[in-house]
Amino acid sequence: MGAGIIGIGRFLPEKVVTNADLEKVMDTSDEWIRTRTGIEERRIADDNTNTSDMAFAAAQKAIENAGITAEELDLILVSTVTPDRPFPSVSCMLQERLGAKKAAAMDISAACAGFMYGVVTAKQFVESGGFKYVLVIGVEKLSKITDWNDRNTAVLFGDGAGAAVIGHVKEGRGILSFELGADGTGGKHLYQDEYIIMNGREVFKFAVRQMGESSLNVLEKAGLTKEDVDFLIPHQANIRIMEASRQRLELPVEKMSKTVNKYGNTSAASIPISLVEELEAGKIKDDDLIIMVGFGGGLTWGAIAMRWGR
Repeated sequence: MGAGIIGIGRFLPEKVVTNADLEKVMDTSDEWIRTRTGIEERRIADDNTNTSDMAFAAAQKAIENAGITAEELDLILVSTVTPDRPFPSVSCMLQERLGAKKAAAMDISAACAGFMYGVVTAKQFVESGGFKYVLVIGVEKLSKITDWNDRNTAVLFGDGAGAAVIGHVKEGRGILSFELGADGTGGKHLYQDEYIIMNGREVFKFAVRQMGESSLNVLEKAGLTKEDVDFLIPHQANIRIMEASRQRLELPVEKMSKTVNKYGNTSAASIPISLVEELEAGKIKDDDLIIMVGFGGGLTWGAIAMRWGR
């Protein structure tokens, strides 16, 4: 038996900030944002909602969806670059709040590739027999590290959380292959000082190349081809980067998840948020082959080929 996703959940703040809202407070336009990024609106958490609050809400849904209890969790992994505070970790805060008394807990910092890092880490524990159930959460409150006077970055980001329970699945299903990588020499192109600082041109070039390459690499590792792919869930950073990945896989438009228009770039949360969206829409079915691929600050990247189903 392999390891796969047996339960999912997400949380999105209620407050919607549209491009028209941003037009009123900075030198930008709806047309400029949409044509360059594909983003139309994003969700922003209020001052009373912390990263741990969003993670908790998504976690509860994933645990319920998996048909288990929090007490059965063996490990909690939280991927975030916006924790409530440096320590204790968000994962430890969740362990207490969920009542997951026997679970170990740690946070992972891999920026927008964080959910990929978390799922692959969980896979190792489950397949080794060390743990039975691992909760992986991608969550960000990027609004608190966004410079709302910088029109080049302020239009891009949103807040939210997505969670998955990793456990044993039937033979032939689950995670078939993966790729994780990092290039620390590119860290200067995307980092946080007080706020997010980004060299958009360099990040764009890196992402277009790496997302496509990683998607093809995990297919090769799994002994599969582009023709086998049923659905692509790319990190929701920029529609042009996402389209480049889709074209490398030669997939029709309807086989790629697109939530960037509604939620913006939610970093580590974007892939699990999108996964929930597509499952609820009935676009992913049991035994479908899905590719999840992301990139982020570090620079980091990760991709997974997964046969959907429990």
